[in-house]
Amino acid sequence: MKRTAWKEAALVVAFLVMATWVIAYSGADLEVSSRFYIGGAWPVGELFPWKTLYRLDRLPAVLLAVCGLSAAAFSYKFPALKNWRKAGVFLTLFLVLGPGLLVNSVFKSGWGRPRPREIVQFDGKKQFLQPWQKGITGQGRSFPSGHASAAFYLIAPFFIYRRRRPRLARGWLVGGIVFGILMSIARIAQGGHFLSDNLWAFGMVYLTGLLLATVMRLDQGDDRPANKE
Repeated sequence: MKRTAWKEAALVVAFLVMATWVIAYSGADLEVSSRFYIGGAWPVGELFPWKTLYRLDRLPAVLLAVCGLSAAAFSYKFPALKNWRKAGVFLTLFLVLGPGLLVNSVFKSGWGRPRPREIVQFDGKKQFLQPWQKGITGQGRSFPSGHASAAFYLIAPFFIYRRRRPRLARGWLVGGIVFGILMSIARIAQGGHFLSDNLWAFGMVYLTGLLLATVMRLDQGDDRPANKE
């Protein structure tokens, strides 16, 4: 990886560690979730727009990845799409490796952190665990949030455009983060995830995108001229 990419990754990891410590020290995971636990249920999560966001699930992410895969595939038949081949492959691999493999297959399925609605503080039967405490594999799927990771995946074009069209890149970054935050609120309101679960969903997605973009050298080998903004 480039030195600048390592520095950026180190800053992101440092932010994640510091934010996790603040959340744990302040008790924010339980405090935030308790705001949505009303009368022995999670009624806010059943309201608009939170229920709608939950039902959207991974659809926006899948659509973006399919567009990327289609551009890459058709680039072999239509020369006009050749310059989008690398970006299309990136969009596809990013979804598969980030929200797909790292978040859902490795951590969500294997870390064993109970969901808010499953712990004793909210009338469940399981013990609350901090995000760094590994539970029993298969006995908890709270860490990290799969829905939030798919929502945060929409920052993907940021890594494609950040060098050549920084203004457009920032737009995708902000838009993806906002959508991810809204999805995070929905999952917290439904008792599905803690605040820290969503924080790490963003962190894992961002770090995956950064690593993949660096390995694929998205800032090289593209004949499209840079847009001076």
